[in-house]
Amino acid sequence: MKFVFKAKDAEGEIREGMVEAITPRAAAEILGRNNLVPISVHEEKQTLAIVKEIQRIWEGISQKELVVFFQQLATLVEARVPVVSALRTIEDQTANRYFRIILKEISDDIEDGAPFSTAMEKHSGTFSPLIINMLKSGEASGELQKSIEVVAESIQKNYQLAAKIKGALYYPAFVLGVAFIIGFLVVTFILPKITIMIKDLKVPIPWYTSALIWLGDFMNAYWWAVLMVIAALVASLVYYMKTEAGKREWEVVLLKIPIVGTLARSIYITRFAENLSALLAGGIPVVRALIIVSEVIGNHFFTSIILKAADEVRSGGTMSTVFLRSREMPPMVSQMIRIGEETGSLSTVLGSTAKFYNQEVETMTKSLTTLIEPILIVVLGIGVGILVVGVLLPIYNIAGQL
Repeated sequence: MKFVFKAKDAEGEIREGMVEAITPRAAAEILGRNNLVPISVHEEKQTLAIVKEIQRIWEGISQKELVVFFQQLATLVEARVPVVSALRTIEDQTANRYFRIILKEISDDIEDGAPFSTAMEKHSGTFSPLIINMLKSGEASGELQKSIEVVAESIQKNYQLAAKIKGALYYPAFVLGVAFIIGFLVVTFILPKITIMIKDLKVPIPWYTSALIWLGDFMNAYWWAVLMVIAALVASLVYYMKTEAGKREWEVVLLKIPIVGTLARSIYITRFAENLSALLAGGIPVVRALIIVSEVIGNHFFTSIILKAADEVRSGGTMSTVFLRSREMPPMVSQMIRIGEETGSLSTVLGSTAKFYNQEVETMTKSLTTLIEPILIVVLGIGVGILVVGVLLPIYNIAGQL
């Protein structure tokens, strides 16, 4: 459990913070080992924990905020500012209240004698295993500044990669959303008013016009029930997608979709190559680096392949042997990794591979946006055509016979 303390340091200054221990006595002993004289030690109030959890749910910490945080931290550390002072400075200018709490707890733990990586590891929901292990490697090698810079660069690349994909999907998602809303309103409220003339004339009409009339009447009478069913289906789909089975099934479907599957595969390879290159450059052993990357890759197919490669390396083999046998890993990537293993320049080769696939992702993203536009126009045109052929054309023919 966590205890809030107030204590005096060797210079007689009052220090406040938080320490984890089993009992208050154990907490006081921990403070004593860190040359602090306890003044008061009491258990963290549950209300504070509840407030913190509410702020986490309400605000959270976005990837962009992490990118800015590590860029600022790298700049301050490069300027020879101590880590604690740098964290305090960033904390003061951070708008996110939940993030401020996290930074305060980290800086307090460091002041109490905890390593930077250990203080961050307590907040594993915010900082990924890749970040924590990179910082551990920097602390062990005495190059913490370099590790922070590598982490900042790695997070920025991952953020830019995700931003490219989101940017490509915003436009079609907006158009489809607006088209759905307009279509729903037209079918529910406008279509029944248009077709009332056809029903009043009681003349023979095509089957597709009858189907549209029935659809308009049904939607006009039960639109609220249709909205409830749609909302329930969307909520069920979102819930299922958050389960482990749903995530795995979506990952299978995603890789099989034409064009989109190729783009997704390129994204996973870019993420794999960039993160593994950063970890190896930071001095992390190959097996440990592969295990860390498998946790952040975001696809269970690639996770399985990477873990098999880690087992192969652990038993004295090479990771390229596993990748060459995998259908998901392109032959070019496997051959590049083999060259890197043979020449002892694996980190450099992975960096070049990541750069190539990053350019591929950018090209494919632009192509996908270009391809989606005519598809959306065709879909919207089909919708308008159905309305014209099914309703307006019969009205025109009936009017011509009168």
